[in-house]
Amino acid sequence: MTSIKVYKTTYTTPIGQLSLVATDKALIGAWFLGQKYYEAKLEDADVKQSTNPILAKAVSWLDAYFVGSSLPSKPALSSIGTPFQQKVWQVLATIPQGSVMTYGEIADCLGCQSAQAVGGAVGRNPLSIFIPCHRVISSTGELTGYAGGLDKKIWLLEHEGVSLKNSLS
Repeated sequence: MTSIKVYKTTYTTPIGQLSLVATDKALIGAWFLGQKYYEAKLEDADVKQSTNPILAKAVSWLDAYFVGSSLPSKPALSSIGTPFQQKVWQVLATIPQGSVMTYGEIADCLGCQSAQAVGGAVGRNPLSIFIPCHRVISSTGELTGYAGGLDKKIWLLEHEGVSLKNSLS
């Protein structure tokens, strides 16, 4: 079996470094260094420490996101996951910046009985920030689980203007 050729670069954010990984066609990973499931599914990849047009577009998007300016279009995204994970990640992609959604609301959208199953899929999202898993909270408004760390989740939500004291108490 031939390995897939991917390009990798490290991007420095105000809250830590992100490993960005892309093929010639799409961004396939954006992980905070050391996060849970870091660079999952890349075992068979031929990883080249270099940039390409997809990674350049991802960096431009992140630059705009972190300075709070108008966001350009995202690079093409492609994530590797189960069909259920893909459905959850599609819902995550619809959560607007500055908004949050609960695990239960996502489960309801999918006709799924288990918010915990949704949580498992959210936690395995390979495209942190680009697919905004940080915008998912518990039904009680608590900030639970974030593969990159709760400190990063809090920072990202506050950066997007989510009032954590009022809306999550």
